[in-house]
Formats: sequence, structure tokens, C-alpha cells
Amino acid sequence: MSDRNAMKTFWNRLPGLLLLVVLLTMHPLIGAATPALQPLFQQALEASKQGDFSAALPLWNQFLELAPEDPAAWSNRGNVRLILGDPKGAIADQTRAMELAPAELDPHLNRGIAEEALQDWQQAAEDYNWVLDRDAANSSALYNLGNVLGSQGDWSQAESLFSKASEALPGFVMARSSQALAAYQLGELDAAKKDLRKLILRYPMLADARAAMSALLWRQGSYGEAESHWAAAAGLDNRYRQSDWLLKVRRWPPQPTADLMTFLALESS
Repeated sequence: MSDRNAMKTFWNRLPGLLLLVVLLTMHPLIGAATPALQPLFQQALEASKQGDFSAALPLWNQFLELAPEDPAAWSNRGNVRLILGDPKGAIADQTRAMELAPAELDPHLNRGIAEEALQDWQQAAEDYNWVLDRDAANSSALYNLGNVLGSQGDWSQAESLFSKASEALPGFVMARSSQALAAYQLGELDAAKKDLRKLILRYPMLADARAAMSALLWRQGSYGEAESHWAAAAGLDNRYRQSDWLLKVRRWPPQPTADLMTFLALESS
């Protein structure tokens, strides 16, 4: 599969909430375009924010032809190229933004996400650590680095980073859910269940926490309550049935994934 097709599959398989989180961690830069070009910059930025990426790309292309030294335009076009399935092009754009604005944090965050899409864990970690060296409480860098380390099997460090991300940005629900899942993977079941219950109470429509609770409760023998949470999770996002999606896209830890798949197999038998 080509990089472009792989990325289209990646974005199409994201649940709505996770897509929102990913888009929020791609920080749009606000440039200092000349007055004559400011309307074009704003038009391209608005199309990007509205999710009309096929319209945004030619607008960014047009702007960069007229203002090739604008780092914000390079970074914003890189975000659009990533979403449209061109991670290598996105990395090139973010790198150009860094050359033009070496002190900016956001191009490193954005480039790290593109590197993650290519499973280039080392380069992604370097970009996130570059950000954290300059802003130790950057919630996006903390969360994304946690995902990178989890993908490499270091769930202890991932749990710590997810915890720091949620502390840095209260209300970062995916960081809190990921922290509970990492604790689950590490065998800290009581702590994981406590955190998941808090999340579900506060965010009852969060499919991630509902599905995780289903797996954990089944593991602890509470089959009836597990079924109740699963009914809610499946109604919110049926993709939690797919182990491949959980491991490779959402990037759940292996133990919660295995438990959920066993529970679902028993439910359907």
C-alpha cells in the first residue's frame, strides 16, 4: 500500500473524538502575511479549520507561491498534506517551517505526528523531546511521546507521560483514558478501574473509556456490568470491535485489547 493510501485509511478509521484530538495537536500557526496577502492566508486557514482540506491545499499552494518565506504557511500546508495522505510531503513542509522559524515549537509537534504516521518512532520522539526541552508542560508533546513509547512497548514511561499530559491540560480526556489503559497493561487494575469510572461519570459518551471498562470488568469476572458498558461503547463507535484498529490506529496496549477481543468472542458465541 502506498504512503498516500495508507494515510487515507489511517484518517478514515479514526473515531470522531480521536480525530478531533489529533487535529487539535496539529497546531496551526498564525502568520504575519502582508496586508495584500492576508485575505488569502485567512481563506486557506479557514478552509483548514473547517476540514475542507481539498480546498485548503491549493489555497496554501497559491499563498506559498506569493510568500515562500512564510513559516506559518509551510506548517499549515504540512498539516493539510498529512491529512490528505502525504506524510513525507508534510515532513518536508514542517522542516521548511523550522528553517524559517527555528524557535517555533509547533512545526516540531506537527512533524512528529507525520513521523508517527510512518512509524518512525525515533524521529518522532526526537521532535517531541525537542519541544519538551523548551516547554516541559506541553500537553501535546507529552501525550504524543507517550503514544510513541507505548508503541515501542514501554508502558511504564507511557503511563507517566499520559499522566503529565492530563495534569498539564485538565480535560484532556484521551490522555486520561490512555493513562488508565497503560495502568491496565501494567497490571494496576484497581487504579485503572477507578480512573475509568471517573472518566465515564464525567464523560459518559467517551467510547474509549467504555470499551476499556468492558475489557477490565470481564477480566475481573463482572460479565454483566461489562456487557452494559460495551452496549454503550458499541453504540458510540463500533470500530472498537476491531483488534487491528485498536492496536495500530488507536494504539491500545496489547493486554486490554486481548481481553476485549476475548470478551466479544464470548458475547457472540
